[in-house]
Amino acid sequence: MSQDEMTPEEAAKLLPAGAALGWGLGKLPQRGPKREMSIAQIVQKAMEIADKDGLAAVSMNRVASELGFTAMSLYRYIPSKDDLLMLMQEAACELQLPPQRAAHEWRESMREYVLGTVEVFRKHPWYGDIPIFGIPLTPNNLRIVDWALRPLQDMPLNDYEKMSIVLLLSGYARTCGMLQRDIDSAVRAGSSEKEFGGLGYSAALRTLVKPEQFPHLYPMIQSGAYTDEHEGQNTVGDDMEFGLARILDGIEHYLNGKKSGGGIGS
Repeated sequence: MSQDEMTPEEAAKLLPAGAALGWGLGKLPQRGPKREMSIAQIVQKAMEIADKDGLAAVSMNRVASELGFTAMSLYRYIPSKDDLLMLMQEAACELQLPPQRAAHEWRESMREYVLGTVEVFRKHPWYGDIPIFGIPLTPNNLRIVDWALRPLQDMPLNDYEKMSIVLLLSGYARTCGMLQRDIDSAVRAGSSEKEFGGLGYSAALRTLVKPEQFPHLYPMIQSGAYTDEHEGQNTVGDDMEFGLARILDGIEHYLNGKKSGGGIGS
C-alpha cells in the first residue's frame, strides 16, 4: 500500500502523538478514569490555567490536581506535556472564519486573516509562548492555513509563491500579535499604551541621544516620532495597519509584474 492509499489510522502513526490526538485518532486508555475525564476536558483545564497564570503555570501535575486526578491518569490520555501544548494550540485556533470574499477583494481578505490571527494572541496571551514545533499538522491550524490561501487561489502564482506569501502574512501577524499581547499585559498591570511606547522617557532620551553616536535615530528623538510624542502629527496612523498595507502593496506589485510577464523586481 502506498502512502497515498494509507488509512487515517496508519497516517496517524506518522504524526506526533499530539497531532494524532488533534485528529481524533489517538487511542483512549483501556483502564483508569475513562468515563470521568476526556482529552477535551484536560485541554480546557490547561487553557484556563494558562489564561489565568501564564503558560509556565501549566504542568501535568497542576492540570491533574485541578481536575481531581493524578498526573499518571493524564498521561493515559495525553502522552507528554509537549503533546498537551500542541492540543492547547489547536484548541485556541478554533476560529469562526469570515465568509469568502470575491477575488478582487483579496487585499481585504488578507487583512481579515492577519487581524483574525492577531486576535488569537489577544484572547490567549500565552499562545505566543508555545514553542513552534514545525509546520501546522492539526485540523484547526490547517484550517487557518487554508483560510490564508483563499485569496490566492486564482492568482497567477505557483504553489511555492503562495506558501511564501502565507508565511509572510502569518509571520507579520505573529509579530503584531505578540506585541499587542505585551501592550495589553502592560495595560492590565496598570500602565498605558503611551507609557509602553516610552512617552515618559522623551525628555531623558533627548538629553542622552547625541547625533555623533546615533546619527539616524537622533532626528527621530528630537521630532518626538520615536516615542509618539506628538500624536496629532502622526501621518501613519495605526502602525500595524500601515505595515500591513505596505506588505499588501508589495504583493500587488509582485502580482502586477507576473501578469505583465515580468519577474521579481518588475
